[in-house]
Amino acid sequence: MARVLVLNGPNLQRLGTREPTIYGSATLADVERDLVAAAPEGVEVELRQTDDEATLISWLHEAVDTGSPVIMNPAAFTHYSYALRDASVLVTEAGLPLIEVHISNPHRREEFRHTSVVSGVATGVIAGLGVEGYRLALQYVAGRIASAGGA
Repeated sequence: MARVLVLNGPNLQRLGTREPTIYGSATLADVERDLVAAAPEGVEVELRQTDDEATLISWLHEAVDTGSPVIMNPAAFTHYSYALRDASVLVTEAGLPLIEVHISNPHRREEFRHTSVVSGVATGVIAGLGVEGYRLALQYVAGRIASAGGA
């Protein structure tokens, strides 16, 4: 069984109640349920959320150590966490896909949100498509797993 880590940064546990005009009404539990249902046979989805930068970095290290592809919404860490960027490089240098996902389109928001320190090292970026972006990222990652013979 191939495992995909779906990692979420600060405040994403508040989905559904936090600024629903920007982030929608779906909760993180809804996202998890939908991803588990959408995962093809042989692909396990493990969704995690933390407000702690060090924890998120340790999860990226775990992904490298276990050979797990990553779908990550770094949230506010996107814009300034060079430590998270460096841990993300470890994932892609290990040959694992790392898809950066944002529910809203950061480029349509405040100027400070326009810069991502993660995008330049991520395999790909999906932004502005709501929580559907997670499912699209999973579809891509599952395809990569299948083509590598892992599922």
